[in-house]
Amino acid sequence: MNTPRIEGRRASTSVRSPIIVNQLGAEVRAVLADHWSRPLIIDHPADRAPWEIAPEADVLLTRPLAGWHGAPKEKPAGWPFGLHWIQTASTGIDFFPAWLLDGPVVTVGRGISADPIAEYVLAAILGFEKRIHDIRPRSRTEWKITPLGSLSGKTIGIAGFGAIGRAVVERVKPFGVNIRVLRRAAWPYVLPGIQPADSIEQLVEVSDHLVLALPATTKTTRLISADVLARAKPSLHLINVARGRIVDQGALLQALDEGRIAGATLDVTDPEPPPEGDRIYGHPKVVLTPHVSWTGGEDAKRLADKTLVNLDAYAHGVGLADVFDKNLEY
Repeated sequence: MNTPRIEGRRASTSVRSPIIVNQLGAEVRAVLADHWSRPLIIDHPADRAPWEIAPEADVLLTRPLAGWHGAPKEKPAGWPFGLHWIQTASTGIDFFPAWLLDGPVVTVGRGISADPIAEYVLAAILGFEKRIHDIRPRSRTEWKITPLGSLSGKTIGIAGFGAIGRAVVERVKPFGVNIRVLRRAAWPYVLPGIQPADSIEQLVEVSDHLVLALPATTKTTRLISADVLARAKPSLHLINVARGRIVDQGALLQALDEGRIAGATLDVTDPEPPPEGDRIYGHPKVVLTPHVSWTGGEDAKRLADKTLVNLDAYAHGVGLADVFDKNLEY
C-alpha cells in the first residue's frame, strides 16, 4: 500500500462507530471486524439486490458482481439513505448505475489488480510471439522447424499510465523492447526507458503490441476507431484489458479480416459478453477471454488493505484515498 494508515490505538470517544454494509465477502469482513473504530458490520444477504441496504448504514462496500447489472435506471426511493461513503472493489464505475454517485463519496479499487493484469498482458505478448500451442506437432508428419517470433527490438505501446500501465512497463523492460506510452496528463519528467507518445495515432503507427489500459470515459469511447486502425503497422497485436467500448469492435474485426493488423487479445468486449453467435467467438486472429485478467492475484487482501486505509480516514473525519472524480470520470 502506498497510502499510509492513520492508526488509532483505541477508539476515541469523539469517533462514532460506523455501520458498514459489506458486499465484499468474508475476507474483507474479517479484516474490518478488528478495526479500532469498532464498526458494526452488516453482511448483505446474497438474495437481496445490492441497493436494498439498511437505511441506517453509513458505509457501503460493494463490487459490480454483487448484482448491479440489474439495477433500475432511476434511483430507488430514499437513495442514498444514510450513506456517507461507498467503497467499490473495481477501478471503473461503468458497471454501476449513475445514481450510485448521487451524494456519497465514492472511492475505487485503483491499482488492486494491476499485478495480475500485467501478468496477463505479458502472457498475451509472449503467446503471440512464440505460438507454442499453434506449432505443437500432433503427428510425425507435422514435426518441422517453424520460426518463432521475438520480443527483442519490438515496440510495446501502452495507452494509459496508471497502476496497470506502470506494472506492464516493469515486466516488459527486461525483454529488450522499445516502450512508448500515451498518457492523459502532461509528463512531469522523462522516465528512463520510456518514450512518450503524443497521440493514439502516433502510438498505433509504431507499436507491435499495443496495450489498452485506459479508463472508460466519454473521451476514450471508440478511441480505437477504423481511422486509427488504418494507421497501424501490419504486425500490430492489440491487447485490451481496459473496457470493451474503447474499441470499435466491428472496425477491429474488419482490420483483422483484411490483414491490416496481425491479431488481438481481448479480455473485454462490447457488449459483455458478446451475443450468442457473434463471430468474435471463433475468429482465428482473436484470443478471447471472459474478463478474467484481474484474477489470480492477492486482490482480496489488497482490497481489504485499501479499505482499512480509508476506514481509518473516515473514522478520523479526514479525506479518503482514491476518490472517484466526476470530471475525469474515473
